Amino acid sequence: MKGSISDLMAQAQKMQEQMQNAQQELANAQVQGEAGAGLVSVTMTGKYDVKKVQIDDAVLAEDKEVLEDLLAAAVNDAVRKVEAHNREAMSGLASGIELPPGFKLPF
Repeated sequence: MKGSISDLMAQAQKMQEQMQNAQQELANAQVQGEAGAGLVSVTMTGKYDVKKVQIDDAVLAEDKEVLEDLLAAAVNDAVRKVEAHNREAMSGLASGIELPPGFKLPF
C-alpha cells in the first residue's frame, strides 16, 4: 500500500509540473478571431490580451456601427477560440494519472 501511495504522489507531482508548463504555454499562445469574412481580425493571447487588431480599408467606408459590430464579433470569435484551445490543451493532462478505484479529481 505504501508503494502505491508514493507512486500516486509522484504521479501527482509530475501532473502538477505538466500543468504549470501547459499553463505557461497557453498564456503565450496566440489565436486569431475574425469577422466579416476576414475584414476585421483580432489576435489574442491565451490570457485574453488583445495583441493586434486589423481592419480592412473597405470597412472604413462603412458606418461606425458596422465597424463596431465587426470588431465585437472578431473579439468574441477570438475569445471562443482561446477557450477551445485551452480546453483542448488541458484535457489530456489528467488522463495519464492512474487513480485507485473510487478516487476522483478534483480532491
